[in-house]
Amino acid sequence: LDFMKITAEVLASFKPAKVFNQNQNVINSMDFSADGSLLITASDDESMQIYNTENGVFERTLYSKKYGVDLIRFTHAPNTVICASKNNWDETIRYLSIHDNRYLRYFKGHRDRVVSLNMCPVNDTFISGSLDGTVRLWDLRTTNCQGILRMRHEASSFIGHSVAASFDPSGMIMAVAMGKNTMKLYDTRMYDKGPFSTFNLQHESDLYWYNMQFCNDGKLVLLTTQEGIIVVDSYHGNLVRHIPMHSDYPLEASFTPDGQFILCGTSNGIVNVWGSTSGKLTAVWRSETSHPGPVGRVLFNPQKMMAASACSQVAFWLPDM
Repeated sequence: LDFMKITAEVLASFKPAKVFNQNQNVINSMDFSADGSLLITASDDESMQIYNTENGVFERTLYSKKYGVDLIRFTHAPNTVICASKNNWDETIRYLSIHDNRYLRYFKGHRDRVVSLNMCPVNDTFISGSLDGTVRLWDLRTTNCQGILRMRHEASSFIGHSVAASFDPSGMIMAVAMGKNTMKLYDTRMYDKGPFSTFNLQHESDLYWYNMQFCNDGKLVLLTTQEGIIVVDSYHGNLVRHIPMHSDYPLEASFTPDGQFILCGTSNGIVNVWGSTSGKLTAVWRSETSHPGPVGRVLFNPQKMMAASACSQVAFWLPDM
């Protein structure tokens, strides 16, 4: 990663290097390509914006006027993405070539809004979770759904409840957070046998999941909720850290590539950086010009010493050392 180690001191030095104002509405999702050279954002204005991180420039806009766009994710190729629809009549997941703005495949099956979408880190499978109470497994190479998990726990079904689903870094384990503060882990090759672990995340209120991410060694899982950030150990489900944040705006936290720190925006335009296990506030990134609105999305580049944050504007952050 740029031969510089991610430390508290380096993170405290981050300053906004570029601010882009390409959108008319809030950015609902974004992702870096695997090699870190591109950032793609999706907005509630039905557009996707592509940025080049090598030279810090905005490259181009793609539109999804008919369906809207949400939960945008790069595949393992830097010229294709998957995304969910954002409208109230269609729940199809789309596989898109950003090279020529052409849909390559449609993945149909969910009956309500898709709220979680993540690629497997090691192959062409991906996982989606929906308010229809199911999590589905897919493969980019075929439109047929590869597997379906119905979200139930004891007698309750979780139709209408948020769900977050992701893979661990090895791609061998799928984790699903669902209603009743329950998290289940499945073996990717034998998910139809049911979960091999079920954790109950002790919390006084019913948590609504915004996103989930494993850290780089798979030992920690980060969950962002309406009550703040929860870090659990993936082996026993023990609570490692709860970082309280109260925001009506759905904020999504993320790990730095080394898993040592957590980044999350705030509803007042600031980005906070905490130690993953200590929960200690390590850095506060603020800039009057970068974010007039709530910073819903913050991501660290997987290959470069830089981060991106988004409200309706996008800011690139670099160390100033």
